[in-house]
Amino acid sequence: MSETTTLEAPASKTGFLWGTGRRKTSVARVRVVTGSGKISVNKRELNDYLVNERDRKQIFGPLEVSNLGGKVDVHASCDGGGLSSQAGAIVLGLARALIKFDANLAPAMRQAGFLTRDSRMKERKKYGQRGARRRFQFSKR
Repeated sequence: MSETTTLEAPASKTGFLWGTGRRKTSVARVRVVTGSGKISVNKRELNDYLVNERDRKQIFGPLEVSNLGGKVDVHASCDGGGLSSQAGAIVLGLARALIKFDANLAPAMRQAGFLTRDSRMKERKKYGQRGARRRFQFSKR
């Protein structure tokens, strides 16, 4: 580890700070390191991977709250779900990684809602039924 690196986790030997985020069926492993502000998702640029403007703006939220916008590189690896779900998972993972960097950011991140896991998931299908809530048509005779 060089002396010029300012972003260093207490127990990190690689200089990366890790955070895991989840939403619906998506899981994002987010790695933060000191850099020039590049953001990549699944080894692709952010604009190439997330086509929806709302999802791209959502990811910049934790960086704006922490004032680390152009100072860190973010590398995210996502599995499962759709693109919007993956964006929500990246936001949670990024916020958790930045909390490891500076614990004083936790109240501001929580106030902005970046540390709350969105626990809504698809309800499972029940046996003997057509779906999670849908029942077969009732026949009296």
